Amino acid sequence: MMLVERDEQLAFLAGLLVEAVGGRGRIAVVSGPAATGTSALLDEFVEQAAEAGALPLTAVGSAAEAGLPLGVLGQLLRGAPVPAEQRATVRELLAADVDGRHSAARDLSALLLDLAERRPLALVVDDVQHADPDSLACLSYLTRRLGRSRIMIVLGRSGQAAHRTAEFHLELLRRPGCHSLVLPLLTPGGVDRLVAERLGREAADRLAAECHRISGGNPLLLTALLDGQLAAVRAGAADGALTVADGYGQAVRSLLHRSAPGLLPLAQGLAVLGAPGGVGRLLGLDGAEVAGGLRELEACGLLHSGDFRHPVARTAVLLDADPGRRSELHRGAAELLYANGGAAAATAEHLLASGRVEEPWTVPVLEEAAMLALAEGRVGQAVEYLRLACRVCQDEPRLARIRTALVRAEWRINPSAPTPHLAELTNALHRGHLRPSDGLVLAKALLWHGRFEDARDVLSRLGLENGRHDPETAAELRTTRSWLRCWYAPFLAYVPSAEEAPGPRPRPFTAVSRRLEAATALDSVLSSGPSEQVVAEAERILRTSRLDEMGMDTVESALLALTYGDRADRAAPWCDGLIAEAISRQSPGRQARLATIRAEISVRQGDLPGAERHARQALEIIPAGSWGVAVGGSLASLLTALTAMGRYDEAADQLNLPVPEAMLQSRYGLHYLQARGRYELSTGDLNAALGDFLACGDLMGQWGLDVPGLVAWRGEAAEAMLQLGDREEARRLLEEQLTMFGQSEPRARGVTMRQFAATCELRQRPALLRKAADILQEAGDRYELARALADLARAYHDLGELRRARLTARRAWMLAEECQARPLTRLLGVEFGWSGGDRPVRESAPAVADAVLSDAERRVAELAAHGHTNREIAERLYVTVSTVEQHLTRAYRKLRVSSRGDLPTAMGSLTRAG
Repeated sequence: MMLVERDEQLAFLAGLLVEAVGGRGRIAVVSGPAATGTSALLDEFVEQAAEAGALPLTAVGSAAEAGLPLGVLGQLLRGAPVPAEQRATVRELLAADVDGRHSAARDLSALLLDLAERRPLALVVDDVQHADPDSLACLSYLTRRLGRSRIMIVLGRSGQAAHRTAEFHLELLRRPGCHSLVLPLLTPGGVDRLVAERLGREAADRLAAECHRISGGNPLLLTALLDGQLAAVRAGAADGALTVADGYGQAVRSLLHRSAPGLLPLAQGLAVLGAPGGVGRLLGLDGAEVAGGLRELEACGLLHSGDFRHPVARTAVLLDADPGRRSELHRGAAELLYANGGAAAATAEHLLASGRVEEPWTVPVLEEAAMLALAEGRVGQAVEYLRLACRVCQDEPRLARIRTALVRAEWRINPSAPTPHLAELTNALHRGHLRPSDGLVLAKALLWHGRFEDARDVLSRLGLENGRHDPETAAELRTTRSWLRCWYAPFLAYVPSAEEAPGPRPRPFTAVSRRLEAATALDSVLSSGPSEQVVAEAERILRTSRLDEMGMDTVESALLALTYGDRADRAAPWCDGLIAEAISRQSPGRQARLATIRAEISVRQGDLPGAERHARQALEIIPAGSWGVAVGGSLASLLTALTAMGRYDEAADQLNLPVPEAMLQSRYGLHYLQARGRYELSTGDLNAALGDFLACGDLMGQWGLDVPGLVAWRGEAAEAMLQLGDREEARRLLEEQLTMFGQSEPRARGVTMRQFAATCELRQRPALLRKAADILQEAGDRYELARALADLARAYHDLGELRRARLTARRAWMLAEECQARPLTRLLGVEFGWSGGDRPVRESAPAVADAVLSDAERRVAELAAHGHTNREIAERLYVTVSTVEQHLTRAYRKLRVSSRGDLPTAMGSLTRAG
C-alpha cells in the first residue's frame, strides 16, 4: 500500500495495532527510498503504541553490527519486563554459540509470546536490512507463531533489501496478517505545500518546481534546500532564485550514508566519471550491480536520468571520499578514458585531479589537451596541463618543447610568470634540445625581462652548422629579424640569416606566414614610412587573425603598423575588438599588452582621458615591476596624458617608478624618452627635455628607424630650442622633418606644420596654422588641433585681428576642454581675458542636433568657424564670394545662429550630435 500523507500512514498502522491488541498478531513492513521518513514514522508509531496501552520494544539495525549475533534481538529485549528469575537465562540465550543459536531463537521467541500474554507488545525494528542473520531467524520464527498473540511487529526498511535479507522480506510478505506500507517521494504538489508552509505562497509559486527538480521529492534534501533558502533570506543574500547552499550537499552525503553500503562508492564513481557508462569497470562491479544501484539512487531522488540533479550534489559526493580515494578514482577514470580513446581534455582533467601521474602515455594526452584549451581560451587549464606534463616527461627534447609551450601559455596570463623556466630552457638550448623556433620564444622572453646578455647568447646559437634552415625555421627567423628591428634593433645583428635549405619548399604554417607578414608591414612603416598598400595589408592581417596560441605577435605588429602609419582611427576599433577577445579568452597578459597599444592610439587621437584609462588598466593588470623593459610603453602614454592634462604631480610619481636601464635599448625606451621630455618641457626643465629628445633621435638614427610616425623627435626638440632661443636650429630641424612626410601621414605633418609656424614671421603664421588645423582635423587628433587653433588665435591677436582671434580661441578652448587639457584652457583664459562667467562655456544649442546641412554648407560653415574670411573660403573651395555668402546664410538659419561668432559652438554641437 502506498500512502502519501503522514496522518494516513499513522492511521493505517494504528488500525493494525488495534487488531493486534485484540489478539490477532499483525506484521507491518514500512519501506521507502533512503531519507523518505521511515524512521520518523516509526518513532511516531512508538509513541502512539504506548498511548494505546501496548509496550513498545525497539531496535535499530546497523551495517557496522550486522555480524553481531542476536544483536537486534538483544536491543528488543533490553526494555522488556523480563521476570528477575529469567534474566540470567535470557543473557545466556543471547550469548549462545553457533550450535545453540537455533534453540536460543526458539526460546527467546517463546519468551516474547509469554510477555505478550501480560501486555500487548509492539516490536519495532528500524533499518531491518542491516539486522544480523540470527535476529532475522528469530523474528522469522516469531512471525510464524503470532497467530492470536497480542504482538504487532513493525519493520522499517530503507532502500532495496540486501541480498541476504531479501528472502526474509519475501517470506514476511507471504505471511497472513502482514501488510506492506511504502513511503513514496513527495509529489510536485506535496513539495509545493511544504515550500508554502516554510517560505510563503509567493515563494512557493516561484520556487516549488525548482525545489522538486533538485530534491527529487526526497524530504531530507527538500528540507536542506528550504533551510538554505531561509538562511539566505534572513542574511539578505537571496536574489529571488533558489539558493543551493552547503546544507544541501551535507544532506546528500547524509542520504548516502543512510543507504545501502554499496551506493556510496557507486555515487562516487558516477561523480568522477560524470556519466553511468564505465562506472562498472571503474569500480570492478558487474552490470547488474551497477544497474540496481543506479535505480536505487534514482528512487531516492538523488539522480535523474543517470546524473546528479545539481552540481552541488556531485561536489559533495566527491568531497565525501578521502583524498587518496579521490585520487585513485580519477586515476582509474583517466586510464579508462585513454583505453577507450576518450577525449584528451576529459582524460587530462582526471590526470590533473589525481595528482599522481607516472606513465609515459600521459604526456601526449596532456599536450593535446593543453593545445585545445589554449585554442578555446581556457588558458589557466592549459597551464595546469603543461605543468603536469613537465613533471612527468623524461624525454629532454620533448620536455624542452613542452616547457616552451608553458612559457607561451603563462605569458598570456602574466609575462613575469614564465621567469622560472627561462634558465631551464637556456640549459636545454646549450644541450641542443631546443628547436630554433622555441629558441626564438626564449629569446623574446629574455629580451622582455631585460636579460640582454642571455638573449644575445640565445640568438647567436640559433643558426645551424651550414646556415641552412627548413622553410618553417627560415620563416621564423625572417619574422624575428623584422620583429627585432622594430622592438630591439640593437640585437638584429645576432640573428642568423634566413637562408632555406635546398630542395622542395612547402609553405610555412599560416600562423608563421601571418606573423612574418605583420612584422614586415611594421618594419616597412618604421623604415620607409606608411603607404596605403601597407595599411591595407595590416588590416587584411587583422581581419584573418585570432588571439590563439601564436597570434599576439601578429596582431601587435599589425596594430602598430596602423598606429605608427598615422591610422589611429582605423587601429582603434580593431584594438577594442581584440581586447574584448583577450578578456573572453582569459588572457590578462594579452589584454594588458593590447591596452598599452590602445593607450598609444588614444594619445594620437588626442583622447587624453582615454590614454590615461587604458594605460592605467594595463599597469593594473600587470604591475609595473612585472613588465620588464615593456613597462616603457604604458608609462609613456600615461606620462604624456598626465602632462598634457596638467597633472604634473601624478606624472612625477610615474617618473619616480624604477625602470630597467635596458629599456633604452628597445622601442619602449624611445616612447619613454619622448614622454619624459614632454614633462620636462612643460615643467620648465628645458635643457633636460632637449637632451631626451636628442637622445631619442640618436637612437632612432642608429637603429634605422628615423621616421616621424614612430617618434617625431625633431619637432619635439625644436619646441625646446624655441623656448631656449635657438630659432635657427629649430627651423632647420623642422624643415628637415617636413621633407620626410608623404601624403599618408596627415597627423605628423599637421603637428610639424604647427611647430614650423612658430619659427616663421608673424604674417606668415596664420596661413600655415590654418593649414595645420585643417590637416589635424582630418587626422582626428583633437588635442593637437586645439594647440594649432590656440597658436592661430595668438597669431590673429598679434596681428590685430581681435575678432578672428577670439572666435578661433573659443574653438580651441572648447576642444581643449573636451580633452581635459587644463594648461591649454588656463592659458587661453589668461591670454584672452576669460575669467569666471566670461569663459566660453559650451552652449547646449538644443535645436542644432536636428539641423541638416548640405555638404557644401557644412564645408563653408566649418571653414568660417575656424576663422577663415569669405574670400579665403571662396579661394579654397573654388567658388565665388557670393556663393559662400549664400551658403553661410542658409547655415545660419538651419543652425539658428545670428553671427559668425556663434559658429564654433554650433558646429561643435552638430558634430557631437552626428
